Amino acid sequence: MSSAETPSGEPVVTYERRGPVAIVALNRPEYRNAQNSKVTYALDAAFVRAVDDDEVKVIVLAGNGRHFCAGHDIGSPGRDADESFERRAVIWWDHTGRRGVDRRLARESEVYLGMCRRWREIPKPMIAMVQGACIAGGLMLAWSCDFIVASDDAFFSDPVVRMGIPGVEFFAHPWVMNPRAAREFLYTGDRVTARRAHELGMVNHVVPRDELEGTTLAIAGRIAEMPGFGLALTKKAINQAEDLQGMRAGMDSAFGLHHAAHAHNAEVGGDPLAGMDARGMRDSATRAEGVR
Repeated sequence: MSSAETPSGEPVVTYERRGPVAIVALNRPEYRNAQNSKVTYALDAAFVRAVDDDEVKVIVLAGNGRHFCAGHDIGSPGRDADESFERRAVIWWDHTGRRGVDRRLARESEVYLGMCRRWREIPKPMIAMVQGACIAGGLMLAWSCDFIVASDDAFFSDPVVRMGIPGVEFFAHPWVMNPRAAREFLYTGDRVTARRAHELGMVNHVVPRDELEGTTLAIAGRIAEMPGFGLALTKKAINQAEDLQGMRAGMDSAFGLHHAAHAHNAEVGGDPLAGMDARGMRDSATRAEGVR
């Protein structure tokens, strides 16, 4: 099995070009497209391919199957948190020979926060095309894009406060919605429907499931008619405005608190995830929440 393949021999990320639009899709549908390091690096390679192709004007990030992405891989047979990875987003030492915060900070600075920041700065417009679950690490992938088109069956949540952790590593919550909404979103861990996410400004369009691809590609086609350099400069201008509003510094601060929480969990309970696995997170969320 290659590092970029599932056990069945399928690529963990697929790439397709339709005219000026590149469609990059997560391809672990049997695990609701949970993101491991192999997926991270396959996504990065696909994005580089799209950036290097002068015929590509817009990138669409999708998820094959019923769900966009159910988050970080914390329990599938393909979980690879203990394996070395190629460092592209940050220059830091390999995490595998380290312990404690040193180990986790090295890995998450690269594969989570670092990669999402790298992708946020891709000089071509990126649209997240979201159906089904967009949870925790899935939010980070969607939030790295310029905007989101969601199907009416999509739902969004960041339930990691159940682990005692203040949100996912790419802490964009107060910027992609408003701070009061971000508080409720995190404090409850509840699922937010696509309609509610649209009301909060996190999602641009909500459409029936069978119209999701057509709507997204139509928007991408209209964007592709714009000058490529103009799009790149516009994207940079908006990113800079967000950073001047404190987005980058806020993420750095939250990332430190995130790792303080992991260290606390390990110290008091022996497990940086507070004993939670994928099934435990799902079951606790199902018991506690009401979809809004």
